[in-house]
Amino acid sequence: MNFLLTNRIPRELSTRLMGWFSRIENPFVARLSIALWRSFADLDLSEAREQRFKSLHACFTRELKPGARTVNADPEVMTSPSDAIVGASGRIDGDTLIQAKGFPYQLQDLLPQRDLVNLYRDGTYVTLRLTASMYHRFHAPYDCTATHITYISGDTWNVNPIALKRVEKLFCKNERAVIRTVLSTGSIITLVPVAAILVASIRLRFLDVLLSMKYRGATEIPCNASFGKGEEMGWFEHGSTIIVFAPKGFVLCDSVCEGQIIRMGQPLIRLPETDYSVADAGSQSLARMM
Repeated sequence: MNFLLTNRIPRELSTRLMGWFSRIENPFVARLSIALWRSFADLDLSEAREQRFKSLHACFTRELKPGARTVNADPEVMTSPSDAIVGASGRIDGDTLIQAKGFPYQLQDLLPQRDLVNLYRDGTYVTLRLTASMYHRFHAPYDCTATHITYISGDTWNVNPIALKRVEKLFCKNERAVIRTVLSTGSIITLVPVAAILVASIRLRFLDVLLSMKYRGATEIPCNASFGKGEEMGWFEHGSTIIVFAPKGFVLCDSVCEGQIIRMGQPLIRLPETDYSVADAGSQSLARMM
């Protein structure tokens, strides 16, 4: 029933309608919508910077109070870019990784750049699923510079576990942004925010455009935006998925396992020793890896 209700409906039309409705700035509509939302989900607003919202959209994209998240400062680890539930993750088998049990997909189907596909063969990945009631902003997992964005327009299938077990190569079909970042160590880490039904828009703080179904601009977007570890990079308009890719030699932290609830700033992936030694020395040039 969940699958039918969230996928066998006009997905694009439903997403556009939700986008319009969520932006209605009316106190009564906002309060009623949020109350209805709370009746169906575990929505906790106690950590929100604001407690009154002018629209449902403002609640979706809420900021947190200062100090609500602690970012692990250990130079040996990358931290989770968002609050999430850990999905399929671990070592990439050649160029094959897992969407859900029995549903593999290939790097080249998700990432359009051949150099990134080659870079992440036998590397490490982790799928982070944001539920509708979670904090929807995502942050830099390490000191880094975002050097290039590839925007891929696509479908808006639901990305919940029910759909992941029924729709092959779902992430490869949905709208997404491929964010190439260069860590302060010189390693290239890629974040792939994937949109979903009711969520087909991604806002990046360092771009002047909203990446959504209405976006008709350049697919390839060069940039040069630097972030400190834990600094906000952008947000989803509702909730969805972020897939993090790291080269061979990076490994998941011992505490990271499928089904775990993780918060932004908690340890996610451990760097190779050579990488964090370089980070401490600060001796490699980012430009050489771009």
